[in-house]
Amino acid sequence: MKLGFLLGYSGKQIHIPLDLIKTAESMGYDSVWTAEAYGNDAVTSASWVLANTSKIRVGTAIMQMPARTPAMCAMTAMSLDQLSGGRFIVGLGASGPQVVEGWHGVPYGKPVTRTKEYIQIMREIFKREGTGGTRR
Repeated sequence: MKLGFLLGYSGKQIHIPLDLIKTAESMGYDSVWTAEAYGNDAVTSASWVLANTSKIRVGTAIMQMPARTPAMCAMTAMSLDQLSGGRFIVGLGASGPQVVEGWHGVPYGKPVTRTKEYIQIMREIFKREGTGGTRR
């Protein structure tokens, strides 16, 4: 069994309990997960945790797909994974219509179709087989 925990949303002030995370790391916890909503992104918090730990894996729960192109998401994931020695876990999500349409100003559309396309593009980039510049 693997143990992990979610940091949750930070709200107005970002709070990352590094002492708790380091204790969990020393106890053998597998992962800690960052979240994003209402002004805080998951990647910045994940980067901070990765930079301040050495063993525990760090994942995003979730990186909202409408906020990033699939290419940017793939580049971010590859960079964090390389810099952390393979400890980054990318977690994606379609978000909801309130955020997609209200914050990002784009139609919510078909989230399942968008997710499949998004993951396919990311996989091509991970394999470094994409043609570059030909995606939306």
